[in-house]
Amino acid sequence: MSRPVKHSLTLRGHRTSVSLEEEFWQAFRDIAAERGQPLNALAAEIDEARGFDSGLASAIRLFVLRYYRDRP
Repeated sequence: MSRPVKHSLTLRGHRTSVSLEEEFWQAFRDIAAERGQPLNALAAEIDEARGFDSGLASAIRLFVLRYYRDRP
């Protein structure tokens, strides 16, 4: 695994930075492309569903994990 890399995202008109390992960034981009969604839209969807107990980076990692784990 690589070290976390910081990227900026725009969620509902507000810029935020998220640090993820490059492997998670690539998987996140791949999932967004498969779903036909812009990366920011998918990030906003995850952000809305995550609650306040976890950070956005953790929520994205868990989303990626669940996405690939639950595939047929």
